[in-house]
Amino acid sequence: MSWRSWSFGKAPPAPDAPHALLADIEKRGKQYLDEVDNGKWVYPACKRTASDAGADKDQVCNHTRLEAVRYLLTLPRGEFRLLAEPSSQPAILEGYLRQLPHDETVIEFTGNTMSDLAISVIAGFNWLNHCAGLAGADRRTFSGTLNHFRRVAMSAQKWWDMKGAGERYAQLLQAQQEPPLLLNLVWADYGRLANEIAAARRTL
Repeated sequence: MSWRSWSFGKAPPAPDAPHALLADIEKRGKQYLDEVDNGKWVYPACKRTASDAGADKDQVCNHTRLEAVRYLLTLPRGEFRLLAEPSSQPAILEGYLRQLPHDETVIEFTGNTMSDLAISVIAGFNWLNHCAGLAGADRRTFSGTLNHFRRVAMSAQKWWDMKGAGERYAQLLQAQQEPPLLLNLVWADYGRLANEIAAARRTL
């Protein structure tokens, strides 16, 4: 499976798109969680009823994806920012593929940056699986989620291991195309699953 098969949005990326995306995720994620703490939103988003604020499909989808990414945002010392660094991708992907899958949505960090990144990504997928159950989403859509994403990560790892990856990365940004950063891959797949959850919830 090629990373190129994934959609990252309709708007073309800016020259520094990865860092811009990461900054936007961080800003919106922290704002959303602060608003949850202040009682603005029913949490998790997949449990909102028609009378709740933010109960439309788009808001439920956006907020569910932010709920999944919150595990990355809580990494010590802002280590999640490595996800936007091309030079860090080989080590990040190796760490992800080495990490044994788990089923936790309550996690403890190990102190090893690459392991903690992997643990956080997996926890986000587990959260989405949990929300799928709450929303009554088709379980077939979520079956094998971690195995599916592992294949995506393996494809990205091969891309970065090929000679000239740095040059290809720069060329993709220059051409306003998406490079296979783990950041992009995770954000896209979280969004795909969050959309399925939001769509299923509308039918309840």
